[in-house]
Amino acid sequence: MGDDESRQMTFGADGEISERSPDADDTNDFGDPKAADETDGGYNRYAVSSLLQKAVRRSDEEVAAWAAWELARSGFAWNLWERLHLYVVEDLRAGQDVALLVERYETLATERWEPNEWRGRLCAIHAALACARATSSREGPNADEFFRNAAAARAEADETDTEPAADFPVGEFEPGGEYDVAFDKHTGEGSRLGRGAEFFKTHGARVGPEGEDDLSARWQRLNMALHDVDFSGAQIAHAIDPVDEDEQWAEPSFDDEG
Repeated sequence: MGDDESRQMTFGADGEISERSPDADDTNDFGDPKAADETDGGYNRYAVSSLLQKAVRRSDEEVAAWAAWELARSGFAWNLWERLHLYVVEDLRAGQDVALLVERYETLATERWEPNEWRGRLCAIHAALACARATSSREGPNADEFFRNAAAARAEADETDTEPAADFPVGEFEPGGEYDVAFDKHTGEGSRLGRGAEFFKTHGARVGPEGEDDLSARWQRLNMALHDVDFSGAQIAHAIDPVDEDEQWAEPSFDDEG
């Protein structure tokens, strides 16, 4: 069983210590005494937290907003903010600015205001809505699980002297291979191959496939022209060219490179 599955299955298991805010009500909406992990609405906080995560993952804004509000008003704001910070890396596409928004909303709710009073609850709702409106993706957990499985497959194949059922995307990863450009002056292998500034400037500093903007490209041309290495026109042009979208690691050789 993968780590993610076991973590989610044990989350909220019997015996886990409950921590409700001391300012929270002792009775639920119906006037009945609340159990240790019961929300004001009479729900189990672990179930509400799980619902919040699924709502974020499925982009259901209304359910996400309600689940966040329910946790915040019930004295479980600490649980809410802890989980939301996990959701932005577990259930959203990388690069979403919402990660910074969640932190800001938490700061407002917990440091400037009280987390279960109305302003704190608004922060909880806003944070949940921001997460639900962001681009959902399980790319982080999926990548982590695949890389772990590939590592195990490689180790098993090494032990049995067979081909692995799965491998890392870089394969053997050695000089002369597909990712040869990585072995520049900043690595021991590259230094031993004599790959200095000429190799790095020509091959290792390229970007793409969007390429450099005009100003950055101009600076690079000037830097290479003023360098103590005598770069050829072809090398300068190549250094500025964006990498190929379909062959991002393809690099020509220049016979005069040291």
